[in-house]
Amino acid sequence: METMPQPTRILLIRLSAIGDIVFASPLIAALRRAYPQAHLAWLAQPECEPLLRYHPDLDQVILWPRGEWQALWRERRWRELGGRVRAFRAELRRQRFDLVLDLQGLLKSGLLAWLSGARERVGLGSREGSQWLMTRVVPRGGDPRAIGSEYRFLAERLGLLGLSGLPGLPGQPREDFPMALVSGEEDRAFARDLIARQGWGAGYVVICPFTTRPQKHWFEERWADLAARLHQELGLPVLMLGGPADREAAARIAQRTATVGPGLTDLAGGTSLLQAAALIEASRLVIGVDTGLSHMGIAFGRPTLLLFGSTRPYLDTGRANARVLYHPLTCSPCKRRPTCGGSYDCMRRIGVDEVLSAARDLLRVGPGVATP
Repeated sequence: METMPQPTRILLIRLSAIGDIVFASPLIAALRRAYPQAHLAWLAQPECEPLLRYHPDLDQVILWPRGEWQALWRERRWRELGGRVRAFRAELRRQRFDLVLDLQGLLKSGLLAWLSGARERVGLGSREGSQWLMTRVVPRGGDPRAIGSEYRFLAERLGLLGLSGLPGLPGQPREDFPMALVSGEEDRAFARDLIARQGWGAGYVVICPFTTRPQKHWFEERWADLAARLHQELGLPVLMLGGPADREAAARIAQRTATVGPGLTDLAGGTSLLQAAALIEASRLVIGVDTGLSHMGIAFGRPTLLLFGSTRPYLDTGRANARVLYHPLTCSPCKRRPTCGGSYDCMRRIGVDEVLSAARDLLRVGPGVATP
């Protein structure tokens, strides 16, 4: 078998979203262990760059200006768009990457991998035609019940965790594959100041009710009831986090909570991504739906409770202090094609009492450690 020279410049491509980048983050450390002298870069959309900004094993984050390209396309400014694409390709090729890992496996990420000019382009579960732009495709394997299993499977296939993979890649002893998320000192200072001003020294709960698809949501009235009872029964204030697009829904939850009892602080849309991450890192408990902020709780090792319905859950969270509530129906998981007419019965099966009971259990476990 022909061997491949060890790569000296490696590019990982996972453009979005928050949760997927967090799940894929263990690959950075795995590659760094295998190639301590290599230049490691990550290509992402601008809104996801903060997740990678402070990673100690990453040398560079390259931004794909998706929004600019889309605007030029909508405005039919074809010549300017073509010039931007050519300039981006030239910049990628000046980097002289010799190995690209396309972790997204879509046409857009495959095209960017191809534009890089790297001689080895490995795609993870490549589809939409991107498979024809790769020199090798690795299927999305692993145990779907385990968190981040497809990325661990890729690492194994590449020889980064002790199994055979690409020719020339050195095998490493099999070991844990932890997610890595690093906030900056300014963000941690923001969190410390807020905690001091609010008097949350004894701890607080973060709730993350918002995500991109309605079938992944729990119900606003239940979030309000839960927030009030967390404060009343467990003595913990509750902090609600989300993005700018979640402000209206967050305001409704806050208003409902106020009618039941105090204890909820609404910061949805009021923090940067890394400020939210720092607040999650400092919390005693995280409760959320299948969304990027919720997954940060597991990455930081905080007690985390996740509510799943339409999406297939990772029931094995890899940590003793992280748990998933999931009541599948015959239609589960429906993913992007719900058949319930908007009743979202799988999420409706998760009651406030069940969430509160699981929260109590996780608080007893404490910070915890990764499970084998």
